[in-house]
Amino acid sequence: MINVAQIGVGYWGPNLLRNLVSNKECDVKLVIDIAKERRDYVTTLYPNIPVSENIQEVEDNPSINAVIIATPFKTHYEFAARMIKAGKHVLVEKPLASNISEIEQLKTLLKKKNIIVMVGHTFLYNSAVRYVKNLINSGDLGDIRYIYSQRLNLGRIRSDTDALWNFAPHDISIIQYWLDDPDPISVAVHGMDYVQEGVNDVVFMNIKYPGKIMVNIHVSWLDPQKVRRMIVVGSKKMVIYDDIAENKIAIYDKGIDRMAILGKNMDYDNPKNITFNHRSGDVLLPKIKFEEPLKVEIAHFVDCITNGTKCMTDVEHAKKVIKILSNCKSE
Repeated sequence: MINVAQIGVGYWGPNLLRNLVSNKECDVKLVIDIAKERRDYVTTLYPNIPVSENIQEVEDNPSINAVIIATPFKTHYEFAARMIKAGKHVLVEKPLASNISEIEQLKTLLKKKNIIVMVGHTFLYNSAVRYVKNLINSGDLGDIRYIYSQRLNLGRIRSDTDALWNFAPHDISIIQYWLDDPDPISVAVHGMDYVQEGVNDVVFMNIKYPGKIMVNIHVSWLDPQKVRRMIVVGSKKMVIYDDIAENKIAIYDKGIDRMAILGKNMDYDNPKNITFNHRSGDVLLPKIKFEEPLKVEIAHFVDCITNGTKCMTDVEHAKKVIKILSNCKSE
């Protein structure tokens, strides 16, 4: 049994707490939040769980083995560092930090501790995302040519971060997972602040990877529709992952193939010797067994602590995501 504390029960925190409580390997010993109404919320739903506004109580309690951090983005690094120093296993919401320097400081702290630090890149625990990963690894899609991602809605407008840092960590994390965590060749962004000065509410990000793979990520708080869609175009097949559709995955047997003209030699560099075949086959809608990603994420966190299983979304994975976000250039 792992004794757990949670810090923060605001927007996303209730979902984490619900899954912690339902996990039979976790015993929630304490919940921290500076807002009285959020502490009252916890007491109403879970009267047996103590609440407090003082984070020091977590650090000073030797019986607490692990901590969930679900606080505003700007506090993630500070609170993670404090819990690492206190010798607690940590699951912190994305993003882990705001720059690479903070990540390196956390890694330095970890060298002195035998603990797990996991980042809540929840979509890597989504069965549909994992299905696409298997398609890519199996070669069913052929060579990956480009990936196009949209994460859009009207609101929720935030002031503590912009749309890029709010939404794009999800897409970057998924793409890095699909492509086996490569280092990009280049990263560029185009953003605009329409509602709040200095806070971009609409951003287009372009990433180039080795192997002629292009990625476009579009995030926005100002779109008329809620969209959570990613398209992967391969040389053999194409796949659409739509997180809010009934059919999460659609595989299209479509493409354009280069073919040698009958009777000519196989010199594909000579345009006179080639023709193009527009292939349009079946559309497959595979049945994906759904399990709440947060439930899987919490179970993985527990498994890493109790069995020493390698963490899928550890500091190194988080570092790649932060590096891409931090090194992007405005054009």
